[in-house]
Amino acid sequence: MSFYLLHTTYPILFLSVFARQLCLPVPAVLFLLAGGALAGVGRLSFIGILLVAVLGCLLGDLVWFEAGRLRGKRVLRLLCALASDPSYCIRRSREAFTQNGLRVLLIAKFVPGLDGITPPLAGMSGTRRMVFLLYDAGGSAFWAGAYTGAGFLFAAELDKMARYTSIFADTLILVLGVPLLFFLVWRLMQLAKMIRLLRPLHIAPEALKARLDAGEKIGLIDLLRFEDDPQDSIAIPGAMRADPGKMRHNTRIIIPEGIDLVLYCESQNCFVSARVAAAMRKKGIRRIHVLEGGLAAWKAKGFPLGSEFAEPYAEMKRLGIEMFPPPWGPAPAEVAPASS
Repeated sequence: MSFYLLHTTYPILFLSVFARQLCLPVPAVLFLLAGGALAGVGRLSFIGILLVAVLGCLLGDLVWFEAGRLRGKRVLRLLCALASDPSYCIRRSREAFTQNGLRVLLIAKFVPGLDGITPPLAGMSGTRRMVFLLYDAGGSAFWAGAYTGAGFLFAAELDKMARYTSIFADTLILVLGVPLLFFLVWRLMQLAKMIRLLRPLHIAPEALKARLDAGEKIGLIDLLRFEDDPQDSIAIPGAMRADPGKMRHNTRIIIPEGIDLVLYCESQNCFVSARVAAAMRKKGIRRIHVLEGGLAAWKAKGFPLGSEFAEPYAEMKRLGIEMFPPPWGPAPAEVAPASS
């Protein structure tokens, strides 16, 4: 049996559960199963394991609860950024929370995706911290008890389970942990380099407004803030809304001479806009700019805002810009190119 697991089970359980609730790729369920097996032969306390696991859940979920209370929409965007359909991810979670309220916390940990996004939703809804912790403790105890109990029932397989869990944990650290650390450092370096290279392309809100007032041909693109509900969105007048993921993966972009594109998003740090601008620069598009400070900076200056977005195909036709595949829906019949 692994000396490592045998002598550090409680700390491992706490750290693995805490890390899991922070959405890190740690196999907390395997450790709970092994802990239950250890409890089955009297080497650990079932209640002790449960308390440690619940504490890890509460601390991890409290981080997201406070983040949701302070930075609601940004947290939702972060948590759903890797989903295949971020809009659906957020919409489904909001609907589940609206329909069931805090009761959803009792089963959320058994539902992939719902577990991570429910605590910040609770924070955004104005739930009192103590009420949240009570419901979350109930759901955490239910979840941890289920897996610990399953391990308890298979206590006879303790040695095999502990051995394989130990091998798996060590392998996971070596195979995934170390490369992941190097990958994250590399990605951060790439991001810093990209932002530095694109900084000369930033355009201040005052400069953009002056150019728009002068009647210059500028394509304004609002990069889809998928954490917002469409009916609550505001935009710079004349902006076209587009999905940043689709913008980055356009295979063909044609922009006539004398036409500039200006990208903006909700983030004051312009990360989304910078990624799209970098991708378009690689495709040879040079006259592209990022609105400095994003929509927040435009609003802070008191410049005009509207609730209507420009019809993208009509606006692209006016500017003579072509994008394929288009980062918006199919073209309406009245503005679709006429067939020959």
